[in-house]
Parts: sequence; structure tokens; C-alpha cells
Amino acid sequence: MGLRDILGPLLGSSSIPGATHDGLFAIASAGISLESRGMRPGRAGGICFRPVDSAPFREAQEEIRDLLSLSSHETGTGFRFEEDEFRFTWVILEDEDFDDLVTGVHLISQTLTEQGFGAYLLCAVFRFEGEQAVYWIYSFKNGKFYPFIPDDGKRRDTAAELRAKTFFARELPVEEEMERWYPVWGIPF
Repeated sequence: MGLRDILGPLLGSSSIPGATHDGLFAIASAGISLESRGMRPGRAGGICFRPVDSAPFREAQEEIRDLLSLSSHETGTGFRFEEDEFRFTWVILEDEDFDDLVTGVHLISQTLTEQGFGAYLLCAVFRFEGEQAVYWIYSFKNGKFYPFIPDDGKRRDTAAELRAKTFFARELPVEEEMERWYPVWGIPF
């Protein structure tokens, strides 16, 4: 902790808040309850972050590629990097084992945070299949999940999202303020 960290709050620092990882693993244990209620974990998960045009950031991305390559030999988790229409970077993980998906997402977020890029983490996304697809979005800014259920086009099924929240609020740290349930259009899996 440096002098800036200590004095920042006192001087009205305008720095970007870092990432919160505390609640991320809750989705792994909640996966069992979700499945018992008819929502099977999907075979893909992902993490989205805002890229930075700098050599240290490119080195951090290379470290992530290397770590994922090494871990894929043990877990069989496939991965790919994609840029979406908003120019955000996605790392998509694919695996039959849901715990491996969660662990992989945590590995990526932890690596970016350790390299000083935690403030650029936007969200982690886990898809569940049931009557309709439900994406559980993890916000790194506040360390909570919220459901996102896209409907046709650029609409969302708010009623179904509220039902999902009600059913799983005991299982997951769910964001209570619905105005923070930001839609994540164009999820690449």
C-alpha cells in the first residue's frame, strides 16, 4: 500500500475502483442448486474486460494465454480470445466440468488484478440452460451476480429475471439494485 492509497480517499481520489473477486466462486456451489431446479450449467463461460493499449497489458494477456494453455493440458478446458462489437475483449472457456470454467475465469481475473489491471475487468458470464437460457453475470465492480435473460432482439425478459433472482438469492450474492443489472448484449457463447 502506497502513500497514494492512504491519501487518495482523504484527498478525493478519482481512481477507478478495483475488482472484487470474493463472490465469484459462489456460482460453483450454486450450480448444484441451480441444476436441481432445472437449470443446467452450460459448457461455456467467459470473462470480459476493457483492453489497454500498453506493453504491460499485452504481457499480461500473454501470461493468461500461457496459463490457460498449461491448465488446459490438465483440465481439457478449451479457450479463445474474441473482441466484441464494443471493442471489449472476451476470453471464452469451454469445458464439460463447470467447476473448471469457474476456476478458469478466476485465474484470468486474478492474473489481470495481480498485474495491475483489475479495474479493467467488466464481468464474468456463466450460461445456464433450462426453459430458456439464463446468463448469470458477475460484476467485478461490486462482487455480485445478477440474471440476464435476453429475449428476441435487444429486449430482455425482466419478469423471468426477477423470478430467477427470487429463486437463487439464497444461493448467490445477488445484486439487489436492479438498475445495476446492466444488459450484456452480444455474449459470444
